[in-house]
Amino acid sequence: MTKIEVTGIAASDGIAIAPVYLLTEPDLTFDRTTVEDAEAEAVRFDTAVEQATAEITQIRSIAEKSLGEEEAQVFDAHLMFLSDPEFTGQVREKVSSEGINAEAALGDVSDMFIQMFSAMEDNAYMQERAADVKDVSTRILAALLGVKLPSPATISEEVVIIAHDLTPSDTAQLNKQFVKAFVTNIGGRTSHSAIMARSLEIPAIVGTNSIVSQVKDGDLVIVDAMEGHIIVDPTEEQVKEYEEKAQAFEEQKAEWAKLVDSPSETKDGHAVELAANIGTPKDVTAVLENGAEAIGLYRTEFLYMDSSDFPTEDEQYDAYREVLEAMDGKAVVVRTMDIGGDKELPYLELPEEMNPFLGYRAIRISLDKKDMFKTQLRALLRASVHGKLRIMFPMIATLQEFREAKSFLLEVKEELLSEGVEVSEDIQIGIMVEIPAAAMLADQFAKEVDFFSIGTNDLIQYSMAADRMNERVSYLYQPYNPSILRLIKNVIDASHAEGKWTGMCGEMAGDQTAVPLLLGLGLDDFSMSASSVLKTRSLVRRLNLTDMQALAEKAINECTSSEEVVALVEEAIK
Repeated sequence: MTKIEVTGIAASDGIAIAPVYLLTEPDLTFDRTTVEDAEAEAVRFDTAVEQATAEITQIRSIAEKSLGEEEAQVFDAHLMFLSDPEFTGQVREKVSSEGINAEAALGDVSDMFIQMFSAMEDNAYMQERAADVKDVSTRILAALLGVKLPSPATISEEVVIIAHDLTPSDTAQLNKQFVKAFVTNIGGRTSHSAIMARSLEIPAIVGTNSIVSQVKDGDLVIVDAMEGHIIVDPTEEQVKEYEEKAQAFEEQKAEWAKLVDSPSETKDGHAVELAANIGTPKDVTAVLENGAEAIGLYRTEFLYMDSSDFPTEDEQYDAYREVLEAMDGKAVVVRTMDIGGDKELPYLELPEEMNPFLGYRAIRISLDKKDMFKTQLRALLRASVHGKLRIMFPMIATLQEFREAKSFLLEVKEELLSEGVEVSEDIQIGIMVEIPAAAMLADQFAKEVDFFSIGTNDLIQYSMAADRMNERVSYLYQPYNPSILRLIKNVIDASHAEGKWTGMCGEMAGDQTAVPLLLGLGLDDFSMSASSVLKTRSLVRRLNLTDMQALAEKAINECTSSEEVVALVEEAIK
C-alpha cells in the first residue's frame, strides 16, 4: 500500500506522532416547515440562544485560562452577535411574519449576514466576521435540533486533531496534554486557529486542502510542523526517525531555555535588545519567563477592544502602571491607540471607506478626536513614574502629524504638572515607521523623534501595494525583497546618524531568516512574540556582526528578488 504524504503550511513549530481524532460536524440538516404557534417558536429560538450564550461564555473562560485574555477576546464577538437585536431580531421577525420554524429562519438570516461579510473584500476584519456568524449560528442550530456539537475539551488520550477547519471555539478547548497537534484543510499562518496554536505551543499545519478525506479515525499520523509535512500510516522506520527528530527539537528548546538570563550579543560582542510584543498586562508573565529585555510593542487598542465603551483614564492608568511595574525598570514601548483598518470598535462609529487600511485610522483618529486621545495620554503620563515608559505614535505619514501629536502630548503633560501630578522627565517619544513616505524621509524625522519602530506588516503591504490577507496577491508579501531591505536600511542609518535607535515590532523581527539581515543592517531592538525570544537569542549568539554586515550589503546591492536573498541567507548561516 502506498503511504499517504500530505503537505501544508507550517503554522506552529513541533513534531507529533499520534492517532487521528477526526473532528467533523454532526448532522445538522433540517426541514423547512410552517408553524402554527409562531410565539412558541420564537420562545424555542430564545431558549437556544440562551444555551448557546452559556456554552460560549464557558468556552471563553476556558480560553482565557489556557490562552490568555487577548486570544479569548475572539469570543466577545460571538457573544456580541448573540445579544445583537439586529441579528436575533431578524430571526424572530421571520418566524413571526413567515410562520416558519426557527431553524429555517436562523438559516436565512445567518446566510444573509455571512454573504454580506464575505463580500467585504477590501476589509479583512469584516470578512473574518463571517466565520464568527457561522460559528454562532451552528451553535444555535445545534441547540434547536438537540444535537451536541463536538467538544475537543473532552479528549482524554493523545491524538492529532484533523479537521476541515478549527473554529475559535474548537481551538480554545484544546488541552495540549492530549492534543499533540492539529491539521486542517484550510487556513493560513494568520488565522485564529494558527495564532492560538502558537500560544498553546501545539504543533499545527494548516491549508492542506485535502487531509480530511485522506484519513480516518484512529489512523496513526506523523505531523512535522517544522516542514509542513504529514505522513499517514507511517512505517516503523519513519516513526523511529521522527521520534528522534521530536526528541532533538525538545532538547533544542531546553538548550534555548538556558539562555533566559544570557546577553543578546553576537559572537564578536555586538549587543542588541530582544523585546516582546504584548496586548494586555497578563502577557507580561510570558515576557519575563522568556527572558525578553524589554517590551517593544504594547498594543493599547486591546484595552478599547475589550470594553463596551471607551476605557476611562483610571482604567487605562491601572493597565499601564501594572505593565511598567512588572517590567521593573526595563523599557516599555507603548503604542497609542491603533484603531481602524482591520480593528473596529462597536461603540466608535467610523466612516464607510473603500479601503480602510488607507483611510481614517490610528493617529489620524487620535488627532481628530482629541478628547479620546487626551484621556489616553493623561493615563500614560500618570503611569510614567512607575517605570521606563516610551511612547510611540502609529501610522505617521508626515512630520506635521508627528509635531502635532508631540505638541499635544507636551500640552497634556503641562496640564498634569499644573494639577500637581508627578510625571517622569525621562519619556522617549517616537513613531512607528509603517508608511513608505515616512521611511523615505527618515533623515528628517530622525532630527525630531527619540526613536523609530518599524512596523513591517504594514510597511511591506503598502510598499508592494498588496493586501497580505488577500490570497490572490499574497505572493507579494515579501519581507526579504531587496526593496524592503533598502527601506529598512534607510530608516536605521538615518536614526544612527542622529544618535537615535531603531527597533522593529512587525512579524519580521522574530523571523529566523530575517534576523541575520536585520543584524547586518544595524537594527538595535528586535520585538517579537515572547515565545520567539529565546530561539532568536540563540541565533544571534551564533552569528558574527561583521559577517552579517557583509551579508546585508550583498543582499541589498546584488540580489534582485526575495528568493535570491533567502538563498543567500541560507548559504551564509547553514
